[in-house]
Amino acid sequence: MNKILVVDDEQSMRDFLAIMLKKEGYEVAAAANGKDALKAMQSEIFDLVITDARMPDIDGIEVLRTVKDVSPETVVIMITAYATTETAVEAMKLGAYDYITKPFKVDEIKLIIQKALEKHHLRKENILLRREIESRAGFDNFIGKSEPMQRVFSLIRQVADTKSTVMISGESGTGKELVARAIHFNSARKDKPFVTVNCGALPETLLESELFGYMKGAFTGAVSNRQGLFEAANGGTIFLDEISATTPALQIKLLRVIQEREFMRVGGTADIKVDVRVIAASNKDILGEVARGAFREDLYYRLNVLPVSLPPLRERKDDIPVLVEFFLNKFSSGRGPKKIDPEAMKRLLEHRWPGNVRELENTVERLVILASGDTIHPELLPETMQGAGSPCTELLPSEIPDTGIDMEALLENAEKILLQKALEKSGGVKTEAAKLLGLTFRSFRHRLRKYDFSRGEA
Repeated sequence: MNKILVVDDEQSMRDFLAIMLKKEGYEVAAAANGKDALKAMQSEIFDLVITDARMPDIDGIEVLRTVKDVSPETVVIMITAYATTETAVEAMKLGAYDYITKPFKVDEIKLIIQKALEKHHLRKENILLRREIESRAGFDNFIGKSEPMQRVFSLIRQVADTKSTVMISGESGTGKELVARAIHFNSARKDKPFVTVNCGALPETLLESELFGYMKGAFTGAVSNRQGLFEAANGGTIFLDEISATTPALQIKLLRVIQEREFMRVGGTADIKVDVRVIAASNKDILGEVARGAFREDLYYRLNVLPVSLPPLRERKDDIPVLVEFFLNKFSSGRGPKKIDPEAMKRLLEHRWPGNVRELENTVERLVILASGDTIHPELLPETMQGAGSPCTELLPSEIPDTGIDMEALLENAEKILLQKALEKSGGVKTEAAKLLGLTFRSFRHRLRKYDFSRGEA
């Protein structure tokens, strides 16, 4: 529950704000003057302080200064019946969130308080998440407060300090390498090498020599003996990204090194033993690849001892505001802070993000570059987020990803949106809405019941 301190020497205003805020569900403390307010600050941490600007002895400006000194994360809103430009400017310079003149509208101050607390908690969550991830893995791009990501974090903790192989699945851009790094840096191997190999980026012959090394003269260009990446990762972890891109011939060699912990260099005659933990990843349905004979079943089961499945961004929308805030801070360096207009944020939340977090990061970077002021407005968003398309086309992916789609869910969502749009256009008259969709009234009513619609009259 949010804790708010109300500071005002006028009892009627103090009582009014306290009663109003308690009705809104906040925990409220009140102080009759600046001295009492400072005393309260010494024993309690408040999320928000609402203080009158003009009070005897210790005024609101002094309260603001002390709050920002004692508790920098606490948000301060100043109110006054005697507004002056100088006081307002000074308050904002000292870090006040807003400066409100009495008399004010109740709905107005409620909204300001809500927005102030939202910003406060978003900042707090971002700091906590970054600290949590840094303590786990030593990097800060891996952010998520949503339930699906919390499950992933929990799984990382469970699987990290084991020797077993891990198979990470998820669409492109969901952060598979970040998960692999998190597992490594939370394990007993964290002080040993972490080696990444993109199996899809190299042809088979070159990938084999990269993984296992080669002896001089093994092939044209092999002018000296070279250590492979499995040797380089000895004692640590090797991350085989896009493992499904490997050929059956190479898969046999990978199976051997995982089972026997030994391999032979290209052109070599001696077995080389290594202690390497293998983490693999793919954006394809590996079981599907096994079924069609493109991936060895025995290798799949060797890799899939500890499976980790990463949710796409569209299934963890709660993380979007936190990620946007993080990327804004990341890309706004040297350009000043940037804010997202509420409508722009709404469209970011509605977008399906086929490219997942990577697409979101690239989008925010583009927005920061294009924004001329402090606020990013909807017109700066890519065309796909401008809302020009129909409800159905906006919901459909531009292409089917390798991991496939849930067609039933897509069609169901499109149907619900069309029903809603038809009801809105017909003013809630169901018979008219049915005509707009080319349905009989009976069919239309059946669909409404299916989705538990209750609005509108026949």
